[in-house]
Amino acid sequence: MTARSSHAHGRAVATALAHAFLSADSWTKPALLAAGASVLGARRRWLGPLATVVLETFRSRPSDAPRELAEVVLGATPFARAFEVSIERGAPIRIIHHPTAPTAVRATTDSATTDSATSVPRLDSLADLAALLDLTQGELDWFADPQLRNRRARPGRLHHYRYDWLRREGRTPRLLEVPGLRLRAIQRTVLDDVLASIPLHSAAHGFVPSRSAVTGAAVHTGAEVVINLDLTSFFARVTAGRVYGVLRQAGIPEAVAHTLTGLAVHAVPPHILAAMPPGGSPSERFALRQALAAPHLPQGAPTSPALANLAVRRLDSRLAGWVDAAGGQYTRYADDLAFSGPVELARRADAFIRGVTRIVEDEGHTINPRKTRVRGASVRQAVTGVVVNERTNTPRRDFDRLRAVLHNAAAHGPESQNRGGHPDFRAHLLGHISWMESVNPARGVRLRADFARIEW
Repeated sequence: MTARSSHAHGRAVATALAHAFLSADSWTKPALLAAGASVLGARRRWLGPLATVVLETFRSRPSDAPRELAEVVLGATPFARAFEVSIERGAPIRIIHHPTAPTAVRATTDSATTDSATSVPRLDSLADLAALLDLTQGELDWFADPQLRNRRARPGRLHHYRYDWLRREGRTPRLLEVPGLRLRAIQRTVLDDVLASIPLHSAAHGFVPSRSAVTGAAVHTGAEVVINLDLTSFFARVTAGRVYGVLRQAGIPEAVAHTLTGLAVHAVPPHILAAMPPGGSPSERFALRQALAAPHLPQGAPTSPALANLAVRRLDSRLAGWVDAAGGQYTRYADDLAFSGPVELARRADAFIRGVTRIVEDEGHTINPRKTRVRGASVRQAVTGVVVNERTNTPRRDFDRLRAVLHNAAAHGPESQNRGGHPDFRAHLLGHISWMESVNPARGVRLRADFARIEW
């Protein structure tokens, strides 16, 4: 038996045992032993220790997780040792009885469609997911792309994404991965009907209803020190495994979670990676290329911000605990981390940042040292572009610059100021005014008056 066939055989035996365990009369050791013996044709000595491992891993029957159970069986020491011995003796473990794969069972028999704890829609099968997304089973498989066909396919209309490299002076470029219209609509349904009801950590302020850059910045007003750090390649470093784990923690069955993960992640084709423009160090470029080549959250998909927030809940919790011990505060807006606190925190800022870095790296992310800032109360402190020294405010120079653009647009026409070539310059200006207004309403009134004098 070759190494490849041996591995396949081991997985087949583990899968058969997992299905048998899930079909056992009860979730007890005697029942698992009887179920395992029916598969193997006899009660092997290693079945007892294996059953112990299974029961310690799953306190109750994991009816919605046959593949996870099979992985536990495959990785369990009693099974691995027994399998190795059988190969050495030239007598592979035989499957005498192939149990039927179990199906997911609803926890209730009424017509309720949501889970009472999280309000996540009940999606007990792929048929339920296809119905929610208004897709056929074939369409669901095509868009989820479990075989990563999109990554291997030649450039053309069949690709689900289009790409746009953004150059950034002195830094690694950023890749926008924009889903096609239909996939984008599917992802928005997933966002609205599945992800929106899963709770987030209170430190998250980016892409969260009723929270914003302003609400996050307001937490840090009047502090003796404000520390800003930035995560590198935030979305690209959220792997498919992390996304799958988020969905499983929300109570979504493994087959459905696997497919939802496929709908939300993407692996960039080699020809796109080869077109990466200059920027960043060789190590940074290599790390980005590796992250983009593996299934990850694409920057440009509607589901990515929400899933990124969910995927770093443990990071948020650990960082909140770290700064709380120093008597400070923590918020996060996407990849921007903000900490603030008293004089004691300012005095040991370097040690504090080293601790944050260790936590961040332990959670699979990295800190961009070039964007780390430590600001005392005697200088301008800002969080996500909002000044926080005494109260939330916009930087004076940004306000003055925008007023100058509005004044010149009124005096010389708006096109004279559209140096960025924005296709809808009017909307572009209104967006900037709305931002200023949200932070400082008084300044917003003055800007609105200046805008009203422009002849469009």
